[in-house]
Amino acid sequence: MIRSGNDLAGKFALDVTSVDALRQSARQNSPAALKGAAQQFEALFMNMMLKSMRDATPQDGMFDSDQTRSFTTMLDQQLSQNLATRGVGLADVLVRQLSPKVREQAAAAAAPGVNPVSGPAGPAAAPSINDAGQVNPARPKHVRDFHAAVAGHAEEASRATGIPAKFLISQAALESGWGRHEIVAADGSRSHNMFGIKATAGWNGKVVESMTTEYVNGVPQRRLEKFRAYDSYADGFSDYASMLRNNPRYQRVLANAQDASSFAQGLQRAGYATDPHYADKLSRIIRTTTV
Repeated sequence: MIRSGNDLAGKFALDVTSVDALRQSARQNSPAALKGAAQQFEALFMNMMLKSMRDATPQDGMFDSDQTRSFTTMLDQQLSQNLATRGVGLADVLVRQLSPKVREQAAAAAAPGVNPVSGPAGPAAAPSINDAGQVNPARPKHVRDFHAAVAGHAEEASRATGIPAKFLISQAALESGWGRHEIVAADGSRSHNMFGIKATAGWNGKVVESMTTEYVNGVPQRRLEKFRAYDSYADGFSDYASMLRNNPRYQRVLANAQDASSFAQGLQRAGYATDPHYADKLSRIIRTTTV
């Protein structure tokens, strides 16, 4: 049985069995268990802070011994538990951030084709971009702003590659979160890299470093990688078009570029991205809205 957060003061601060039970219950999205786990974490955090303060204090006094230090440790543990029970604010923040509703909204915001409020975009969702590459005026402002910034460059890249401008705009939207997550340098300057193209050994242009998620054997891992940087979006789209034209592994992508699914699947088979769901995400964003 898991005690509620109100019973936390009656438990030992570092009760490992209790922590494990809280973790198991929290997996069931129980609000009471989530609150209890958050309070337990707050207690552990407070205990670590008190320990750090003790460690910074000289330990060679007349009354210092292994016994007194042991009792001090126990006192600090229970004190941290009592502080967490009354609350210093950390547990409340954790509860808000880890509640199922917040997690669902965060996951939805990161997934193309999903609305954080209304859920997955179904077949009836209005496309963000029509077959002519024109943005739907009913789409949110950030989608329209993104389209205005890159549409002309996508048309140029389309003429160079034969890939429909709509596909290029959609891929740039997927890679950059409709421009809201464009790769930026440490000083905040834009990279104008809308396709997440990395700066490999053969790249002689500007470079920015950024954290990215790579999938290794299907498992996501966060890494710091180097990416190409450009002076403008026009340069970025032009470089992407050149890469597709000149790299042999993308020849089949160009040959099957008129169908959204074939284009997306071709990119994934060619190793453009390590995300095992990349093709599905790109196909969805081409067909429907992402917000």
